[in-house]
Amino acid sequence: MSTVLETEEHQALRAAVAALGKRYGRDYMTSVVRDGDHPRELWAEAAKLGYLGVNLPEEYGGGGSGMAELSIVLEELGAAGSPLLMMVVSPAICGTVIARFGTDAQKRQWLPGLADGSLTMAFGITEPDAGSNSHRITTTARRDGSGADADWLLTGRKVFVSGVDIADATLVVGRTEDARTGKLKACLFIVPRDAPGFGRSQIDMELQAPEKQFELVLDDVRLPADALVGDEDAGLLQLFAGLNPERIMTAAFGIGMGRYALARAVEYARTRQVWKEPIGSHQAIAHPLAQAHIELELARLMMQKAAKLYDDGDDIGAGEAANMAKYAAGEACVKAVDQAVHTLGGNGLTREYGLASLITAARVARIAPVSREMILNYVSHQSLGLPKSY
Repeated sequence: MSTVLETEEHQALRAAVAALGKRYGRDYMTSVVRDGDHPRELWAEAAKLGYLGVNLPEEYGGGGSGMAELSIVLEELGAAGSPLLMMVVSPAICGTVIARFGTDAQKRQWLPGLADGSLTMAFGITEPDAGSNSHRITTTARRDGSGADADWLLTGRKVFVSGVDIADATLVVGRTEDARTGKLKACLFIVPRDAPGFGRSQIDMELQAPEKQFELVLDDVRLPADALVGDEDAGLLQLFAGLNPERIMTAAFGIGMGRYALARAVEYARTRQVWKEPIGSHQAIAHPLAQAHIELELARLMMQKAAKLYDDGDDIGAGEAANMAKYAAGEACVKAVDQAVHTLGGNGLTREYGLASLITAARVARIAPVSREMILNYVSHQSLGLPKSY
């Protein structure tokens, strides 16, 4: 894929991560899933090379770069067939939120570990009855006593939380009552994995991925006052500061997966011969693959725009671009995987070629962390100024 819009440093990073991904590849991830394990070796090596924390501040052991660089890492690992989904959560969402809004103590406690891979964080926002509507979140936090040093008691439920089994803590989105208005406002809390009252149960998924999905039950989980991240009155701002990187990284995840599937299909179409010429010489095969390539390139351009805006501090502009990038990447990924499987015919459904499992995996980029319909709502309201239906 073309890299003319990237700096030499970005191109060097892309090449280096691609080489790392190639050493592991799809077979490695397939074996990890089959064994019910996690990609510990790849995670550890990526961390050692400084890739996991490339977006985190240098003073805390990170690379001092931004989402542009972190998205390159995930995209290239995905293009090699070995994406690390927890990169979306741990350094991108949680690391970003703590780096931007956390106290000095929180930064010292978490950022070095998130940067070197020795600590991992999950992120809990989705609820059974709220879905994509973050305004309906019912997980609530209340003070147990008065004063700024009073403990918090956190109660509620979360679903589809990735990697809780390997996470040292979960950044949970809850709501507190505004003393002036009585209305609930969003807040973020760091919940250690061993906190009393913090229960988890694994969700049985058809999706074949090393990262497990969990439902969380928070039953009066007692947290110290300093478990609150940032300013209690700026929770919504802080939340969306984490959701923009999430959408950028989900786009990278989808683009990487689409590139992997497309590359397998192109290789097959170039060599598979049924009549006199390879099947890739026929336009019915070649044109859909070319179209998939174009759509992946377009999605990447929007992802690069979103990352640039975010890294430049334009949260509003990044919000629009990140949503568009996530939408475009999800659509491009699904189409690329579908066309790749179709190009291989029956072989596309065999374990030997490793594409069939991507049919389910590709849907993730359309559904999570926010559905394409909610993105269309966002664009119609925020970009086009159309009235809301809800």
